[in-house]
Amino acid sequence: MSTGQNNAQVDVKILEEAAEWLIRFGENDLSDNERAELECWRASSPEHHRAWARAQLLQSKLSGLPPSLAMSALDRPNNPERRAVVSKLAMILAALPAGWGSWKLVEAQQWSADYRTVVGQRRELTLDDGSQITLNTDTAIDVLFDTNQRLINLREGEILVQTAPDVAPQSRPFLVSTHQGRLQALGTRFTVRETQTRTHVAVLEGAVRVQLPHGIGATQLDVNAGQSTDFTSQTFGHLNPADDSVSAWSRGMLLADNLRLADLAVELTRYRKGFVRCDPAIADLRISGAFPISNTQRTLNMLIQTYPVTATSHLNGYWIKLSPA
Repeated sequence: MSTGQNNAQVDVKILEEAAEWLIRFGENDLSDNERAELECWRASSPEHHRAWARAQLLQSKLSGLPPSLAMSALDRPNNPERRAVVSKLAMILAALPAGWGSWKLVEAQQWSADYRTVVGQRRELTLDDGSQITLNTDTAIDVLFDTNQRLINLREGEILVQTAPDVAPQSRPFLVSTHQGRLQALGTRFTVRETQTRTHVAVLEGAVRVQLPHGIGATQLDVNAGQSTDFTSQTFGHLNPADDSVSAWSRGMLLADNLRLADLAVELTRYRKGFVRCDPAIADLRISGAFPISNTQRTLNMLIQTYPVTATSHLNGYWIKLSPA
């Protein structure tokens, strides 16, 4: 099976069924009839085949799972804990088709960072020079201050930066590095968000100078107060307007102004230990309002009460699907 096929989305109910089969494998050897039943289930559709391929990949790595998910925790008689374990396994199958090993690597890199937040958490820091950093959900940074520079390495996630004048005898630049480039603050308040392929920057005060390591054409761009842009390691995006709404997350709010419901679902997923998916039939429904990110269930309730939307819960609340009411 190709990587592209294995990364394709699989229905949540099928993932739950794959998780159940994985547990039955861990409990004891399957009988000939059970093996035939599994083979029939696996061959019944391409989705079933993909789900079981993920389950087999995870099975090969189960010795490295947290104790609560290891097979030793699954070989008990049927009990209330079993359902929770099924849900967690199905969630892993949904979220990590690329493999447990790559997840462990990312997880280890995050935990080794100087400062980090987990999903749904925010954290405020005051650095040695008086600069203030706010970490958004699921964010990891390193801080390196020496005689030549003040450097923030954004490994993953999003930060709000309020720089302070350098008190060192030799003025040092304040820098933020991401996988795509380096930003130099010019007396500034700004946000930086790192994604897998791009970095997004929005400047609220002062200016930020962005430098690309492998630029095609221009390799440097000054982004001024009230502007935002994104960039890869090679190219800049367009300059767009920016205002304080981009930092609303630092105040615990998600501001939507005529935002597609599908895009709102993507944003909510950042703040939940789980997933929010949107039925294509209502993906383009336009949403406006201020929603609390510290209580995403409340946000979902607000959506249901205000718009023609219903929410169904799967996997003990890990998977939420928004559908037409």
